[in-house]
Amino acid sequence: MSGNGFSGSRFAAMVAKEFIQMRRDRLTFAMMVGIPLLQLILFGFAINADPKNLPTAVLSADDSPFARSFIAGLANSGYFRVTHRVASEAEADRLLELGETQFVVTIPEDFSRKLQRGERPAVLIEADATDPAATSNAVATVLRMNETVLERDLTGSLARLRSQPPPFEVQVQRRYNPEGITQYNIVPGLMGTILTMTMIMMTGLAITRERERGTMEHLLATPVKPLEVMIGKIVPYILVAYIQAGLILAAAWVIFGVPLSGSLALLLASVLVFVTANLSVGITFSTLAKNQMQAMQMTFFFFLPSILLSGFMFPFRGMPEWAQWLGELLPLTHFLRVVRGILLKGNGVAEILPNLWPMLAFIAVVMTIAVRRYRRTLD
Repeated sequence: MSGNGFSGSRFAAMVAKEFIQMRRDRLTFAMMVGIPLLQLILFGFAINADPKNLPTAVLSADDSPFARSFIAGLANSGYFRVTHRVASEAEADRLLELGETQFVVTIPEDFSRKLQRGERPAVLIEADATDPAATSNAVATVLRMNETVLERDLTGSLARLRSQPPPFEVQVQRRYNPEGITQYNIVPGLMGTILTMTMIMMTGLAITRERERGTMEHLLATPVKPLEVMIGKIVPYILVAYIQAGLILAAAWVIFGVPLSGSLALLLASVLVFVTANLSVGITFSTLAKNQMQAMQMTFFFFLPSILLSGFMFPFRGMPEWAQWLGELLPLTHFLRVVRGILLKGNGVAEILPNLWPMLAFIAVVMTIAVRRYRRTLD
């Protein structure tokens, strides 16, 4: 057809034009393919809402066959993996504060004697409940273990102890979040995710916006050094980040009742480190992207694994080892541990330092890339 009618040749030309444009914009095409593939891999392999092999510390003052059978039963359940044998309650508390263990199992010294007398001794299970979803299934399992775990040991004259009630009790103490309130875990995590999204997005558009508006020439004509440009573009957004953090913290305390067990000053200092890490990512993206659309695509490509692999949406220890290694590279993973540790555990500098230095190292690496990518010419 011709004239005002639909033209097949013109339609074919438009389709060919779009394919050519798509081929030229390789980053956009890579995102179209890469993001669905990334989602498939992460949701299919990395995400697990039922974490197992959770690190467990054992404080046992009784080395009887009954105590050993109970510890073996923990391992056989699949939810517990004994990683530490501690000698004191202080050492056990330290492991929970640092987040190195998810559980501490305490067996009293008179456990065997009381059990044989039919006095039903108690085994204490202390759980790091800052993330209730990570411990709920494990706790439900261990509460039923006293019914069957000693069946092979209770023979002969002790067979009478197999009858109800169970021969010993299991007492569970949920540390840092006794009521298992999910808001205590989610709301502090939202601070990290919101700051990640907004900071990277805003700074990711910084230099690309200059280039698209034609103001990059003015920067290039000045004697400003690349590092000065980078820092100059980052500093204003730090103030914005503190406003956001202040609003989230106020809502956490007033609306959701999230406690502040640690130092507010230490929390705000940690926010500065985390925000700087995200701003450095945004600046790096702005030096790589040719336009604002590409900068937005890069932002989303970074944000998606951050929320999925950091432990915000799903238990971190539920992911396979390769996914945990990837998660350890992300600033959000370490910030979530810091903010939850300060708010819920009352952690100090010594406890959060293992998660601060990875963020500082991340800043150094990413800022080095950004400065090297910055060009003193428009080419």
